[in-house]
Amino acid sequence: MDRFDRLWLTNPTLAYADWQAREAAGVDRRPFSARSIVQHEAMFERFRRHLLAAGVTLATFGSDHIDAFWQAPEAECYTAATRMRYLKLLDRLCRHLVAIGVREGNPAEKLVRDGQWPQDDPLPIFLPEDADGQLQAHVQPHAGDDLAAIRSRAIVAFFLGTGVTVAEGRSAEVADLQPAAAPPYLHVPAHGAPDARTVHLDAFAVPILSAWLVRRATLPIASDLLFSLKAGGTPITEMSLGKIVRAALETIAFEADDMSPRILRNTFCRRQLLAGRSSEDVSKLMGLVSSRTCDRIAATRISVGA
Repeated sequence: MDRFDRLWLTNPTLAYADWQAREAAGVDRRPFSARSIVQHEAMFERFRRHLLAAGVTLATFGSDHIDAFWQAPEAECYTAATRMRYLKLLDRLCRHLVAIGVREGNPAEKLVRDGQWPQDDPLPIFLPEDADGQLQAHVQPHAGDDLAAIRSRAIVAFFLGTGVTVAEGRSAEVADLQPAAAPPYLHVPAHGAPDARTVHLDAFAVPILSAWLVRRATLPIASDLLFSLKAGGTPITEMSLGKIVRAALETIAFEADDMSPRILRNTFCRRQLLAGRSSEDVSKLMGLVSSRTCDRIAATRISVGA
């Protein structure tokens, strides 16, 4: 095992990024797109953190650790298609690790073989207009809110009022958010394939985001991240974001199969479509490379009588 192969055990994140850049390819043997590479690295990081918490390495994890991954709080909203994408990634990874002598077997092989891609895409989940309005009211500033309450309202308003992804929200910096501009906006830097873009804030989100920036400026945080509260400036975790969104939805008595920030992104998308914007325009606004997601959400306007 040479020094590059040992890197899988000493610095898995760096090893995976290097492998993706040099060798990894899809079933047609064509290199992955820049967007796919970003997505794969994010998926790998989630699984790596799961293994780290379980006290195992890329050389020693088994199928039981893959099964346990689906039980993690941040994975509870994964669709059947998302699980298959993870299994394909892990199968591809483990075959490589076996080939270079880091592993002795591939625990994902049988899981991929037994798994099936869903025949139909699941219907997108979003907040109905009345629930959207209730959540918009919930995130307004409240007198007497402590630091945690202000931050939670601001986080929910941020995702509901901008439609950004969790990754974009976690990496957003204070300077990216400009609620006092005319019109108020969020700058979303380029992440992989999607270009940088500007998202105009929905009006309901401006008061609480402005209040959060005022409070955020008083905190001794060694970071420019918008929603970091720790002194070291580390990003807020996906699990924490999920808990905050779920708690807000429970406050307005809304329940759905997906209670993650994704439902807020879908709701933002549908709100823009109902306002008369085209699927193509909304897709660009959300940093999507195609209008497929927006087209599916647009179709729900007919099914629910909007």
